[in-house]
Amino acid sequence: MVALTLLLAACGEDGYEPAGPFRPLPEGPPPEVGPPTESSPAPSPGDPADPGAGTAGGDPNVVATGLTVPTGLVVLPDGTAVVGERETGRLLQVFPDRSPAQELMVLPGIDTAGDGGLLGLALSPTFDEDGLFYAYVSTATDNRVVRFPIGGTPNPVLTGLPRGEVHNGGGLSFAPDGTLFVGTGDSGDPALAQDPASLGGKVLHVDVFGQPVSGAGPVYSSGFSDVTALCPSGDEAGTVYAVDESSAGPDELDELVQGSDHGWPAAGAGTITPVLEIDNAEGGLGGCAAAGTTVFLGAMDGQRVTVVQVDGNGGVAEDPTELLAGRYGRLRTVVLDSEGGLWITTSNKDGIGTPAEDDDKVLRILPPSSTGSSPL
Repeated sequence: MVALTLLLAACGEDGYEPAGPFRPLPEGPPPEVGPPTESSPAPSPGDPADPGAGTAGGDPNVVATGLTVPTGLVVLPDGTAVVGERETGRLLQVFPDRSPAQELMVLPGIDTAGDGGLLGLALSPTFDEDGLFYAYVSTATDNRVVRFPIGGTPNPVLTGLPRGEVHNGGGLSFAPDGTLFVGTGDSGDPALAQDPASLGGKVLHVDVFGQPVSGAGPVYSSGFSDVTALCPSGDEAGTVYAVDESSAGPDELDELVQGSDHGWPAAGAGTITPVLEIDNAEGGLGGCAAAGTTVFLGAMDGQRVTVVQVDGNGGVAEDPTELLAGRYGRLRTVVLDSEGGLWITTSNKDGIGTPAEDDDKVLRILPPSSTGSSPL
């Protein structure tokens, strides 16, 4: 009991603050999320200054162009997607039929110093009833998770997550039971990752109000450099994978185990072995999507989607394969939809990549293993 009290007190000193219940939502309905109409004009297709669709007869993989570092993406129940731009905080609706993208809102208060900004998106587990989005964002003083309806005021869920010039995390994913996993970074201070008094370099497990799911506190797993993405596999065991991007060693795909340490910055006797390590030149992992034993990883430095078949025992069943290698530059967010389509964002305007005239893009492909024809 004493140890538990000390841990919770230490979390408070680090700035962690579960922030629910929330302020009342703004009165009146939010702006409609749906296809563009004559009364709600959208940008013209192909205009590189504004989000748009590919030109008629163009690349069938490309559903939107002209974005600025799209990072988070969620697929809506109607089959369209909402994508967030890291550097502007804009949220835009994009369409699988390549209709012009539609700007929905701009998240206020985002600070883009270093690698901060709008770093992750997730849909409320009760989205059909409440219409809420969750976002992992950087401010000038912290990283935090907020939630909001389209057109509404963002309300805090978690605040006080460590903020730095680098390694600001951004992993955000709901489990099937409606609880929320949050991936943080070490904010450039590796010691935080294995410091039980810090929430940096951790995966947190909280409810929709930011309250810890476990009586032991919000920390689910520790020892990470920069958790850029999280993805549940959908299996009966409730397996969740984390992507850990490292600047001082190989990137990792990790299977989360409650209470586990994943070895950053120092491995010990109890360190969990990663499912897969990827050399930095082929990594720069920024996205993760899983379905059963197949995991898709967005690799910015590797400029590909890496496809991993896991064996169910904490390892891989066969050598990873790749999709779209070198075709669209730096690939970041990857999200699967209900039809087996894989949505992917490029990250060529992030100051590291070499953008084409119509970058950045949102892609949607049917991986070769999916039912139906693939444009690959």
